[in-house]
Amino acid sequence: MSPIAYPRRPEPPREANEVDTLYAMLDYYRATLVTKCAGLSDVQLRQRSVPTSELTLMGILRHMCDVESYWFSQVFAGSIDPTPFDPGNTGVDFYNVEDHSGDEVMATFESCVVASRLVLGGISLDATGTPSPKYGVVNLRYIVVHMIEEYARHCGHADFLREAIDGSIGD
Repeated sequence: MSPIAYPRRPEPPREANEVDTLYAMLDYYRATLVTKCAGLSDVQLRQRSVPTSELTLMGILRHMCDVESYWFSQVFAGSIDPTPFDPGNTGVDFYNVEDHSGDEVMATFESCVVASRLVLGGISLDATGTPSPKYGVVNLRYIVVHMIEEYARHCGHADFLREAIDGSIGD
């Protein structure tokens, strides 16, 4: 049995205001990434598409846990809590994927998404987060758009990985 179930992937609205459109697109890409990981075993989630690459679906899912935590909790909300899989923000979330099971990573991903939604709750896209040494002041709109881009890029990687694992293609 796979540690990751197929999610319900809501279609973003075709006519909505800016906030609803952006949050729906973010949720759509979150669900798309989970869809690419769903139905696979831990061994398959750790499978690389080519021997020279370290990229795996498990690594991408771990990375997105850290990205959720970093941008919403640290950059926007000013939290000093470390990210779950890469506390030093050095890129190790892609490596040593044998250290965690799909169950653990998926539970962490769901927890990070819930935490991100709590940060977003009813806040204007114009709101700015805590100034950071690396980015200075950024507003929530920038972060949400960046997150959509981050998910879209990694969903593209996940497409190729999934096809290499079991031949599955599609969105």
